Amino acid sequence: MDTIAAISTAMGTGGIGIIRISGNSALSILKKVFKTNKDIHKLKTHTMTYGHICYNDNIIDEVLVTVMLAPKTYTCEDVVEINCHGGIKSMNLILEAAILSGARLAEPGEFTKRAFLNGRIDLTQAESVIDIINSKTNIAHKMAIDMLGGKLSKIVREVRENIISMIATIEASIDYPEHDMEAINVLDIKQSTLTIVKDIENVIKSADKGMILKQGIETVILGRPNVGKSSLLNLMLEEDRAIVTDIAGTTRDILKEDINIQGIPINIIDTAGIRDTDNEIEMIGINKSKKYAKDADLVLMLIDASTELSQEDVEILEFIQEKNKIIVINKFDLENKVNIEKLKDYITLDNIVYISAKKNIGIEELYSKIKGLYFREDVDINEEILTTNLRHRESLNNALNSLKTVLGTIDNGLPEDFISIDLQNAYKYLGDIIGEEISEDIIDVIFSKFCLGK
Repeated sequence: MDTIAAISTAMGTGGIGIIRISGNSALSILKKVFKTNKDIHKLKTHTMTYGHICYNDNIIDEVLVTVMLAPKTYTCEDVVEINCHGGIKSMNLILEAAILSGARLAEPGEFTKRAFLNGRIDLTQAESVIDIINSKTNIAHKMAIDMLGGKLSKIVREVRENIISMIATIEASIDYPEHDMEAINVLDIKQSTLTIVKDIENVIKSADKGMILKQGIETVILGRPNVGKSSLLNLMLEEDRAIVTDIAGTTRDILKEDINIQGIPINIIDTAGIRDTDNEIEMIGINKSKKYAKDADLVLMLIDASTELSQEDVEILEFIQEKNKIIVINKFDLENKVNIEKLKDYITLDNIVYISAKKNIGIEELYSKIKGLYFREDVDINEEILTTNLRHRESLNNALNSLKTVLGTIDNGLPEDFISIDLQNAYKYLGDIIGEEISEDIIDVIFSKFCLGK
């Protein structure tokens, strides 16, 4: 297998940069470019050595080199990490020297892919690496760490062991019918399958919760002009991100920001005020507002408490009738002129919140209401297996369907070899999750999403 090299730290100016080399020729390549008073091939594993990276007798940088010998490395291969000064030019020159000395540039995610192919981690653990890098909240980070630790892999492997045991029992019954074990085997298989179905259903139930905690709730702030949409955005961001004026139509484009509400990531979008207008530019913004509202997970519709419910308000309420929504009555520090009875046709009173964005009143109640729509109880990431990967969920659903077919086959009294076929399908689908039954093309797609140095 080729020896690969890549820059593993972010490109840009920084304190240090790291160039990683992995493969059987890692030490030989290092010897060509690393000048030190020590014998490269006698360096102790997992130690650092001082010296200089040179090429064509020109010093590129003063460095510390870490040598890590197989198999106890990230890739299970010989690995060299060159710690240099964190400048773009210095890192690129060192990487170029390594490539000219026999390495090739690593593909995206190839270091982690080698860790998977060499058996150090399974596919769920490999995928969790990118989730750790991309995590936006403490909860999302903790879920990714749990996956890296094998939390999902453990239950998948246990279920697969139970399934393969059932398959072996059935095959033995088919091959040796003289033992007449059919009745007791089928009953045992049905009970074992019911237990596995329940376990998988519990994991699938956690998937929606996990996806929310990983990706965030796509949330749109909607309303007619001057109801306080931009003021609410600024309050939620705790900074003056959006321009706030008394002039209708000030917001004409879309503002997107990520915030963290009680551990839940919210992808918040401030939109142009919706109203009838002849202004072509403003109309473009209004059409964008409607599109984002249509695609959103949640709509926060703002209503001005200081004015009566307008026809524009009603039209917006009708537009979002089928959406998951919270009605936010803003400017509640002023006299309330909104007829709440009229709102009952569009939303339950439980999903109405009163705030004053200007005076920071009611914002915590709004946050609790948002969280309550998606989580009826506190999130316990220590106990739950919160899968956050669409690929995992699809494989779990496929396995579940196969197992339910097993139950139907048993209830209908069909031959045992039919049961075995569906159990084998469930076994395969679960194997897809951890990478034991998955095609090379899919593996390539998964790792192509990684950065070069990982």
